[in-house]
Amino acid sequence: MNDPSRVRLSAAQARQLSEQVLRNAGYDEREAWIIGDHVVEAALCGYEYSGLPKILNVLEKAKAMDPRQPMRAMHETPLSVMFDGGNNNGMLTLYWGVEAAIAKAQTSGIAIVAVTNSWTSGRGAYYVEKLARAGFIGVHTVSSARHVAPPGGMRAMLGTNPIAFGFPTEGDPLLIDLGTAAFMSTELSLYERLGRALPEGVAMDSAGQPTCDPHAARAGALLPFGGHKGFALGLAIQALGVLAGSGFNAAKDYGYLLLAIRPDVLLPLETFRQHLSEEIARIKATPRLPGVDDIRIPSERSFSERARHMREGIVIDRTVHDALMKLAGEPATTTLP
Repeated sequence: MNDPSRVRLSAAQARQLSEQVLRNAGYDEREAWIIGDHVVEAALCGYEYSGLPKILNVLEKAKAMDPRQPMRAMHETPLSVMFDGGNNNGMLTLYWGVEAAIAKAQTSGIAIVAVTNSWTSGRGAYYVEKLARAGFIGVHTVSSARHVAPPGGMRAMLGTNPIAFGFPTEGDPLLIDLGTAAFMSTELSLYERLGRALPEGVAMDSAGQPTCDPHAARAGALLPFGGHKGFALGLAIQALGVLAGSGFNAAKDYGYLLLAIRPDVLLPLETFRQHLSEEIARIKATPRLPGVDDIRIPSERSFSERARHMREGIVIDRTVHDALMKLAGEPATTTLP
């Protein structure tokens, strides 16, 4: 790699750097591991903007300056639990939320977990992969801070509101993770930090005019993907955020919902794995258009990228690397040993 603006780190170096920065910022050893694992996994899967730059976003968040309290159950039944996240980062509260969902679904077959009073949860695929590898169907929705304008509107009124699914198969899980905005807010933060221009058609400025300037987009709004259809899906996720307690927050924005389903409430797990694997194989066997080498299923690229980056290391922008090294108390011009 000859580009001086980029830095290559092994997975171990990235984890060490991430955890060191987080411990320096006041997170305990276990918390630093949980957040560090999340961002490094994102980087390994090829999502640079959700990787190590996410740590800078977390530390710069205004809510990170407010006191944290232990996560606690506000309301609980055998099938469900609503957590007050205690103003903890969402990568922590959703990690613990997945553990609660697995424990309840193992007993009851279905579990619903909600988290309010939390913020910035990272990649939804991270959580539903854990559920799928534990043998559950997982669904995760996020009602988040307001970045997206409704069609015809000039102001941000919805979050980027992603939804993720995880399904166990006979091989790697089938993971589907998508935002309902034309551009994700975490990626917008990275573009702001690096001074990159946005793609056309994803944002407007404060006057409602199209813009490719990430700073102008921050002052204006992102757009929903697919026009009214993306808006409708984003609004549905916003409604699920209300179910997850977003109305308890001062800004009435963040509401996290996790659903875990044990397949054998309807059919045996191994039967589900087999039938879904057969369905995926059938779809991949679709006759291809000229020049198309493969019918790609969601998450296949992430798994191949993870394997490649485990061998070759991940690459991040030097601006991000140097900022992290400074927070870690290391010289910015070097990489960790």
